[in-house]
Amino acid sequence: MSFTVTINISRTFNTAASFEKVFELLSDVAKSGAFFPKTEKIVDLGNNIWRWEMERIGIGDYTLQQSIYACKYISDKDQQTVTWIPVEGIGNAIVNGKWEIMPTQKGCKVVLQSSGALTVSMAGFLEFFLSPLIRMEFEGIVDQYVANLKKEFEHDQVNR
Repeated sequence: MSFTVTINISRTFNTAASFEKVFELLSDVAKSGAFFPKTEKIVDLGNNIWRWEMERIGIGDYTLQQSIYACKYISDKDQQTVTWIPVEGIGNAIVNGKWEIMPTQKGCKVVLQSSGALTVSMAGFLEFFLSPLIRMEFEGIVDQYVANLKKEFEHDQVNR
């Protein structure tokens, strides 16, 4: 038995870092992925396709499962976006989304939009209890990721 948890994320932040610096970091999957918490490894499958293997989700004293998914990344400097689309058949999750990087007078406005669906290999009756906890855990990880990126961009500004 299993069930699917859907997660939709939208985050926006401003940074004094230049468009070039922000775009350079966010379009480098391995480099920007290093700021994503609870990532076990990111594997380059070639052709701008990357497989993400996350640490196992733990809630209290219980360990649930590991999330694995793959995406194809498309960086478009003219459109000021970094987009990822799911690669079917790899792992137990489907993830897609994009970064939008908009230059401002004082740096950039950065918008993250992402959605995903994680198949959880546990009895369906647990969905009611586990789905909100899994969403909360993932949202917390994304919030930490954004905080880590903001800190890196601030650090870059200080060391210029």
